Amino acid sequence: MEREHELRMFTVFAQMVSSLRADSSPDFGLVHGLQMADRWGEDSKLMKGKASARPPSNPSPDPDNSPERISPYLSKRGNRISNFYNIMNEGYIAYVADKYDEDKNPNLTQSDMHQIDPPLLQYPDWRGHPFIREEFARFFTYYCKAPAPLKPENVIVINGGGSLFCSLAAVLCDPGDGILIATPYYGAISMHVMLYSNVRLVPVHLESRMTGSDTRPFHLTVERLEKSLQDAKMEDVRVRALILMNPHNPLADVYSPTEMKDFLEFAKRHELHVIVDEVYMLSVFEETAQYHSVLSFDRLPDPQRTHVMWALSKDFAASGIRVGSLYTENQDVLSAVAQLAFLHGVPGPTQHKVAQLLRDRDWINQTFLQTNRARLKAAHKYVTDELKELGIPFLNRHAAFFVWADFRRYLKTLSFEEELLLWRRFVNNKVLIICGKAFECCEPGWFRIIFSDKTYRLQLGMQRLQKVLKEVEQEMQSEDKLLLSQLDAECKADIVEETVLHPSSQEKAPGLDGLIGLLKRQMQSSDWLQKHTVEQFAQDNPEVFEVFSRLAGK
Repeated sequence: MEREHELRMFTVFAQMVSSLRADSSPDFGLVHGLQMADRWGEDSKLMKGKASARPPSNPSPDPDNSPERISPYLSKRGNRISNFYNIMNEGYIAYVADKYDEDKNPNLTQSDMHQIDPPLLQYPDWRGHPFIREEFARFFTYYCKAPAPLKPENVIVINGGGSLFCSLAAVLCDPGDGILIATPYYGAISMHVMLYSNVRLVPVHLESRMTGSDTRPFHLTVERLEKSLQDAKMEDVRVRALILMNPHNPLADVYSPTEMKDFLEFAKRHELHVIVDEVYMLSVFEETAQYHSVLSFDRLPDPQRTHVMWALSKDFAASGIRVGSLYTENQDVLSAVAQLAFLHGVPGPTQHKVAQLLRDRDWINQTFLQTNRARLKAAHKYVTDELKELGIPFLNRHAAFFVWADFRRYLKTLSFEEELLLWRRFVNNKVLIICGKAFECCEPGWFRIIFSDKTYRLQLGMQRLQKVLKEVEQEMQSEDKLLLSQLDAECKADIVEETVLHPSSQEKAPGLDGLIGLLKRQMQSSDWLQKHTVEQFAQDNPEVFEVFSRLAGK
């Protein structure tokens, strides 16, 4: 019986893989998992003498011949997943709706045989047990400050935020479609949306230099979203969704309600789904940051295309538990993701423990959050004070676990090759901070520093970081001195109008590239440009600036 059960479960799994595979594009080359499924299929030929376990190439037809329901909110693949039918699945749904009850319909076990309740050892509803979905709804209502109680039926619970990204990309997009995302962004998202779905991320490049209406470096605006969307259309990329991280990773920016509503209105105009990742919502450690969840809004511009993610991994420092939750009013999206949740379920005992944690509001408010936020604030202050001492610019934000810092002055040339060399020097000296290239930053030289650690570890890490920077600085100074001495020798040779050749010398005279590199390093090591801006000059010398402006206009 157990063997037959295993074969039936494998049949369901293989059919779902076939459903995913039907629309996969070979262009991306990410088919390792599907090749494994092929090998499993080939192996099943060896079992023909024991059981007829070969799965059909397509999902089983509905015996009731019910017409497929096509949702306008789902991709073709999303509708195929949502309409996937299996007789076992129908029976399983009925079983979940009316499980055995210990008192009303007792099973053949004794309570002392288990350390946990027997129902937790059985297959759950793939959306999550009802009790955990109810707890998540109450949790979001309270901590997101929702204007009305949120509904458990709009919640799905699976094994982590990465699985949520995978599943949403699969049901909202078709292979080759794109999802808008501002750069820099958490680099693992590229893998999440690509592995299952062959979906690409369409970058909205943000820069440190402020222009126009920017109020801060790396400022995301609707204008930049519009431009990137139009650029994607010019390249024949169909954009289906927008990812927003609030608080942001790695910038630690907290978007205002006005900004978030503007982004959501932009998405509504273009009929884009919005995946809002709020995984750091409880890790805002300064009241001045003024964090607001989109679930706190009285009205969403397009509630059917707004999907909110959260997980325990960051706010509760519990990444190993692997529990993530999605809240959306779109039942088509929930149904399609629930089909994939068969592959991403959370064990019953884990769901039970998480539900206990979420309902313990007193401990969360009075003990955990107060202590955690105080520690984050102290750790942030220590690291940023150290960066100030080193003269390293950074974005001074008060949310999440990291600081986005500018190490451009330690690059010999402003290139991603040099950034990678600096990153490897950090790693070789046992300092793991992540370079901007990993986050698809368009400017080389930016690094993410995580500060959510114990004080003595932060102290050791900053000591090692400072040692690397000192070594790099000394090397650059030595190279600059050598370059200047070569320039001085050339100038003297020009004065006497003769060229002196030294056969024993192997040093090449500096060229234009060397001079440009020297100038760049001198500019990077000085804060003169930051202190002497056009705006500051106009304020200090209004009459001179007015004359200059008139002359420049002629």
